[in-house]
Amino acid sequence: MRAILVGIWNKETPREEAKESIRELEGLVEALGGVSLGYILQKRDRPDARYFVGAGKAGQLKEVAKGTKADVVVFDDFLTPSQVKNLESLLGKTVLDRTDLVIEIFSRRARSREAKLQVELARLTHQLPRLYGKGKQLSRLGGGVGTRGPGEQEAEIRRRLIKKRIHQIREELEDIKRMRRHQRKRRSEEGVIKVALVGYTNAGKSTLLKALTGRETFVADMLFATLDTKTSSRKVSPDLKILFTDTVGFIKKLPPELIESFKATLEEVTEADIVLHVVDISDDRWLDYIHTVKEVLKELGADEKPVIYVLNKADRIVEREEEIRHLPHGAFVEGPSVIVSAEKRWGLENLIDRIREISRRYTAMPSERL
Repeated sequence: MRAILVGIWNKETPREEAKESIRELEGLVEALGGVSLGYILQKRDRPDARYFVGAGKAGQLKEVAKGTKADVVVFDDFLTPSQVKNLESLLGKTVLDRTDLVIEIFSRRARSREAKLQVELARLTHQLPRLYGKGKQLSRLGGGVGTRGPGEQEAEIRRRLIKKRIHQIREELEDIKRMRRHQRKRRSEEGVIKVALVGYTNAGKSTLLKALTGRETFVADMLFATLDTKTSSRKVSPDLKILFTDTVGFIKKLPPELIESFKATLEEVTEADIVLHVVDISDDRWLDYIHTVKEVLKELGADEKPVIYVLNKADRIVEREEEIRHLPHGAFVEGPSVIVSAEKRWGLENLIDRIREISRRYTAMPSERL
C-alpha cells in the first residue's frame, strides 16, 4: 500500500494538532505494512460535502496521487458513503478513512473468539451505510482493504445478510458479557482486587503486565500490538490478591464502531476497583495522550474510578533507576503517580505499594469502604 494522507485543520483543530494526527495516521499505515508517500493538509472550517476537501484541492490531490504512483488515498477523518464514491470516481484510487485503517489493523491482530467477533461487528457496522446508493460501494466486505462488490442487486442481499449477522454477533457478545459478569461476581466474593490497565496504544501496558505478574505476552513496538484482553493475578500479601487485566490501547479519533463493539472488553474497566493509566513519558505528546484516554474513560462511565498514573519508559529518559525520583513528570498529572520502567523493572515495588495502599479501602468491611 502506497498512500497519500489527507487532513484538514481549522480553529477547533489547529494546524499543529492536525499534523500530529497525520503522524499517527502514518503509523496506522505502517502497521498495515504500507508506506506513506506524503500528506496534504487544507484549512477548512468544515469538510466539503462532496470531496471532504475542496474541489480545487481534490483536483490537486489527483495529480499528486498520479505523480507519486500512490494506490491509496487515506483521509484522517470519517468519510460519508457519498464522499468515498465521489473521491474514488475523481481520483481513480482506493479511498480509505481512519476508521477503515483501524478496523483493518484490529482484524489482523485479533486472536481470541471474542476479539474476532468484536472486530467483525465493527467492520460490518462501518460497512452497512456504504452499501446504500447504487450498490457500487460494496467496499471492504470480506476481502480486507479495497475490495469491491458486484452491484445494486447484490447490495440489497448483502444488506440483509449483514443486518442478520450483526444481530447474531450482538447476541454472542451478550453471552460473553454475561459470562464475564459471573466471573467478576465470583472473584468479588473471593475478596480479589481488580485492577485494569488502560493507556494510549504502545504505552507499554503488555510489558507492564508481564513485569507485574510474570505472564508471557506478545510485546512489540507498534500500534495495537495486542487486542485480546489478558488477565493475570499476583498475590502481594497473605490476605491480598490482585487481578490485573490488560485492555486494548486507545488512540485519538477512536472509531465509534470500535468503542461500541469492544464494550465487552472495555467493561473490564468499568468493573475494576482500580485503574492503572499507563503513559509513555518518553513521547513528547504524553500529556495529550492522557487527555485522550481520559475522554474515552469518561465515555465509558469509568472516569470516577481510583486512578494511578503509571509513568512508563523512564529508561528512555534517564540511565539509572535512582535517577527516576528526580523526574518532574508526576507534577503534571492530577492524582497519584509512579514513575517506572516496565522493561527494566524500575519502580515496580513502588507501584505495588501504591496499589496496596488504595486497595485497603476495598479489603475493609463494606461499611468501612470509602
